[in-house]
Amino acid sequence: PQMKHGLHNLFRHRVVIQSLVTRELKARYRGSVGGYLWSFLNPLLLLLVYTVVFTTVFTPPRAQGADTDPYPLFMFCGLLPWAWFAASLTDASNSLIAGGNLIKKLIFPAEILPVVSVLANGVHYLLGLPIYLCFWIVYKPDGVGVHLLWLPLVILTQLVLSLGLGLILSALAVHFRDIRDILANTLTLWFFLTPIIYSRQFIRNMAEAEGASWVPKVVSQMLDLNPMTHIMNGYHLSIFEGTLINWKRLPVTLGVAFLILIAGYWFFDRLRDSFPEEV
Repeated sequence: PQMKHGLHNLFRHRVVIQSLVTRELKARYRGSVGGYLWSFLNPLLLLLVYTVVFTTVFTPPRAQGADTDPYPLFMFCGLLPWAWFAASLTDASNSLIAGGNLIKKLIFPAEILPVVSVLANGVHYLLGLPIYLCFWIVYKPDGVGVHLLWLPLVILTQLVLSLGLGLILSALAVHFRDIRDILANTLTLWFFLTPIIYSRQFIRNMAEAEGASWVPKVVSQMLDLNPMTHIMNGYHLSIFEGTLINWKRLPVTLGVAFLILIAGYWFFDRLRDSFPEEV
């Protein structure tokens, strides 16, 4: 009932959310000549840099049974959604403190602020995605297929997970200002424990190799427990490899993400009354 009321409240204030998301997007490029054009130029320039570096300067190791060619596109396939995820959590953790004037108003639902942070960064991801797809079509015209239709399910899973974690972090950051610094370091570690710059198969091969130490085996187990592993795998399969997503793992990850969202809203609601005093 509590979660149902929260969703109804968000739906009732959907115009407010839309206005705040638009304001957030405008604020990022206020005063710049390019404006919204930078939403397309940033991923384009970044992809060009990665292409030059990983084709002329550095050749990354390849795992048997893992298709990571062309590597710049493989890595960028994971970097784009990770940028959305990391920026969403970072912005959400600071949203209540930055929007203190708004949450002191009795008629304003505080949960709108972390939701806006996640959605605004999600729009940036969706604006950069066409750039990636255009490069992918040029590099591998037959690589984009019908399995791209599963991409919305992967995006939904990440959205739900980001909303749940964003609610928890925003509530905690009001009482514990150290959360933002802890989060920055946690995200760095989390990045390397997520198959973005390497393939999941690469770690699996290391763990299963004859005479392998306990380190790759532990890392492999940690990857399986990491929800972002299965989300990234969904991006790699549906976009990069153009194959069917893993039906054993991604739906379970979506279920876990919904549980985190429910727990996150419950936790947020428990601390709601203390926000006006603390900010």
